Amino acid sequence: MAQMGFFDLSDRYASLDAKKDPLVEINAVVPLEEFRPLLEQVWRKPESERKSRAGRKSMDAVLMFKTLILSALYNLSDD
Repeated sequence: MAQMGFFDLSDRYASLDAKKDPLVEINAVVPLEEFRPLLEQVWRKPESERKSRAGRKSMDAVLMFKTLILSALYNLSDD
């Protein structure tokens, strides 16, 4: 695979916009950041329940929510 050029990423985004990509439409219509407080309650354990601060940092709750939307939209599995 060749190295990406300077404008390759912007060209890719422009082609997705031209094809009416559903992800762009979802991002424009659904305010996903408004779900953050509810997702934080469900996704993360409270600090009082954690035994230690060791280990990998948890992923962002909204990012995981977007991942679940993608998996449902495109019929993807964890594999």
